[in-house]
Amino acid sequence: MRLFSVGAGASDERARGAAEQAPAEHPSAPIPIVGPGVGETVRMPLGETGFETFPLMLGAAEFGWNVDLETSHGILDRYVEFGGNAIHTADGFSGGRSEHIIGQWLRSRGRRERAILSVRIGAHADNPGLGSVNLVRAVEGSLTRLGVERIDVLYLDATLDSTTNVEDTLATVEWLKDAGKIGAVGAFGFAPERLVEARILASAGYPRIEVIDAPYNLLRRQPFEGDLRLVAGAQNLAVTPSHALEHGFLSGRHRSKALTSQGVRGEQLRGHLNRRGIKILKALDQVAADLAVPVAAVSIAWLLAQRTVAAPIVNTFATDHVDELMQGAGVTLSRTQVADLTRAGN
Repeated sequence: MRLFSVGAGASDERARGAAEQAPAEHPSAPIPIVGPGVGETVRMPLGETGFETFPLMLGAAEFGWNVDLETSHGILDRYVEFGGNAIHTADGFSGGRSEHIIGQWLRSRGRRERAILSVRIGAHADNPGLGSVNLVRAVEGSLTRLGVERIDVLYLDATLDSTTNVEDTLATVEWLKDAGKIGAVGAFGFAPERLVEARILASAGYPRIEVIDAPYNLLRRQPFEGDLRLVAGAQNLAVTPSHALEHGFLSGRHRSKALTSQGVRGEQLRGHLNRRGIKILKALDQVAADLAVPVAAVSIAWLLAQRTVAAPIVNTFATDHVDELMQGAGVTLSRTQVADLTRAGN
């Protein structure tokens, strides 16, 4: 089951050829990765956008905040080393520093043409909301910080703006698409009825929303498991759920209130250490033991087993965590395992 581990991308023939050419090494020396990671062949359609994505998006919410530039670049390197190709950020993450860090990495590694770059806009302090003027300024600001000419998937963040007319927003999006500044359109924080309105406008010629980002995981089931999921299914929207590990709780690393960190993040984690949270962790532990994979991988695999979910968005603090996360895309849960995990969270 450990599909994304060291050396996983090398065929036996390549490995033998490399061993014959390389100087003799101690038997305990680590086996180097030869050729592309196995994840290079793992792609799935991102809804009807035309993009093919690895079924796990690397989120950059921690870049420039809890993770410095060097570590951020190490995380990105490790992700693409395994074959990942989808990077997600937002103009509001660390006041734009997350975008700066990704932009520096794209330029230094020459990865722009091989990456799907998605950006959530609408929450930056300088250009809040989805009004026409702020929308254009926000996109231009993100393009500048990222150092790119186009955002592949633009997520419209409505959390700070529930009043702007959807038609006005989509008309501005149409101009941005025609100008080649954005590719596909996604939504974040849109109520189901607003998505229905947007689809009606799309039938009249406006750009269509094709992807939605909704906070969703084993612990946080609502509000997605309701009208939002029904609308996503009816409109054939690709779902890229954020908070896939609920701030790290569903990685299984935080099991004691005494050992959790201080501050807002620590308070969130301590709040989950209740009867329901512990029940979910026990269910995850059982499946992880049965499949010999990390708990985080099982949490991601549960999301991928849900209808309409295309690629969860996962943030991480350390390079070695990427190894655990990427395994989630290689785990196939049985119906019984999916049912047991779902029942634990009810």
